[in-house]
Amino acid sequence: MTNSRPLPNALHAIALFEGLKGIAAITASIGLLSLAHHDVRAMAYALIGHFHLDPEAHYPRMLLNDATWLTNANLRQVVMLAWAYAAIRLLEGYGLWKDRAWAEWLASLSGAVYLPFELRHLVQHTTVINGMVLIGNVGVVAYMAIRLWRRKSQVTGVVV
Repeated sequence: MTNSRPLPNALHAIALFEGLKGIAAITASIGLLSLAHHDVRAMAYALIGHFHLDPEAHYPRMLLNDATWLTNANLRQVVMLAWAYAAIRLLEGYGLWKDRAWAEWLASLSGAVYLPFELRHLVQHTTVINGMVLIGNVGVVAYMAIRLWRRKSQVTGVVV
């Protein structure tokens, strides 16, 4: 059901953000594909050496751990998962832009799935950014729930 009233700017902003997440996932997967036949761990060591960083320091160690994971990962599966994620995000963005109820359901459910993980991450690594991510996601889920509630009320004739 499409409303005749103009869409709120918040819905368009969420739709654009979801679309950008989809494009970012595609871009990252292309970057991963470019590393397919390279020794990623050796590249990480070279990068750390070029900048004269301590490989045992926190961020260089994280880079080496990720490089090791990437070396051992099935790159095809990782890329396919990234493309599936991108397809969902792009579809969700399109549906929200067009004011579709199914997209609001998708946005609220997919956003709610992340909430426990974001909360746990915030508790373990309390930062302003992690707090803002959690608050933003709670806001999106709440906004979509309110829109769905109002949409249902319009169909049933109940005034909210």
